[in-house]
Amino acid sequence: MLPQETWLSHHDPKDSLITPSAALSQLNERSRDIFRQIVENYLATGEPVGSRNISRMISVPLSPASVRNVMADLEHLGLIYAPHTSAGRLPTDLGLRFFVDALMQVGDLTESERQSIQAQLAAIGKQQSIESTLSDAMTRLSGLTRGAAVVLTGKSNARLKHIEFVRLEPEQALVVLVSEDGQIENRILPLPPGVPSSVLVEASNFLNARIRGRTLSEARADLEAALAQSRNELDQLTQKIISAGVASWSGGSTDERRLIVRGHANLLEDLHAMEDLERVRLLFDDLETKKGVADLLGLAERGDGVRIFIGSENKLFSLSGSSTITAPYRDSSGRIVGVLGVIGPTRLNYARVIPMVDYAARIVSQMLGK
Repeated sequence: MLPQETWLSHHDPKDSLITPSAALSQLNERSRDIFRQIVENYLATGEPVGSRNISRMISVPLSPASVRNVMADLEHLGLIYAPHTSAGRLPTDLGLRFFVDALMQVGDLTESERQSIQAQLAAIGKQQSIESTLSDAMTRLSGLTRGAAVVLTGKSNARLKHIEFVRLEPEQALVVLVSEDGQIENRILPLPPGVPSSVLVEASNFLNARIRGRTLSEARADLEAALAQSRNELDQLTQKIISAGVASWSGGSTDERRLIVRGHANLLEDLHAMEDLERVRLLFDDLETKKGVADLLGLAERGDGVRIFIGSENKLFSLSGSSTITAPYRDSSGRIVGVLGVIGPTRLNYARVIPMVDYAARIVSQMLGK
């Protein structure tokens, strides 16, 4: 079983009407059993459950009337609610938080599940581009969890070794950037019409004389100054190639971080009603708000372990009723360099997804550390 402190580190009890420990102290075993049935039914079906059905599910026989009395107490605590008049009950976001924090048992992955994740991620670990590796890893993770998998890449702090412009077509070149640790990044660069090969060689020589042993941010600042000083020595075409090449390394900004989202289609599975479709539409809109998603994922970098955001706890996904489970990954020196996770409806299979995200982050860390 995963140690609770590895995944229960994100939630501030001050944000809740009632803390997990306080709620637990107010619920006897019968109340916990009924509450557990309501939550587990919701996680399995997405549907509300009524007192008559619960009376058949619980371990200790109770009449529907007695179950209704307990449900009234749970509703008073803010743990469940009735979506419609005379309907059954569903857990609130607070109720889901209480269930995850106080009642749910998060077990380890089975050996076959570990081998499956490791095999799928290891199969892509030999790709040259870290970005491509992370993108493919998220595709695999989304397939395993049936949610949308996301990753926020780290800012590049690798020290540079070599850069080269390789012509692919008359108006297109490949920028190859090699780091001292052996990482290789490739970028497609459009070329102005009529660029001779000698200009690409001159641009490569100019950059290689100034980048070795520096990070992208260090090199960028120095290159802008060097380029300004060398305008009389370089023709305009070479200057354009150098500027475009520098910008292509980081998408135009040395501080930019890539947000990769994979598995949108998984969110369209198992929809029960029009309101489900509307929630998914809102979630798709949320995922397009990339800065908000990046800010949310950035919270996971502030501490170790898996972090869980449920429904309205996170303002970004409050309208779509979505949950996010995240974990940081590390480089070879053990430094947190990014974060990955799974986004899905609040009825995610938390007990299954939490250890999967945790293990996937560990495997990605191993891949980046090689």
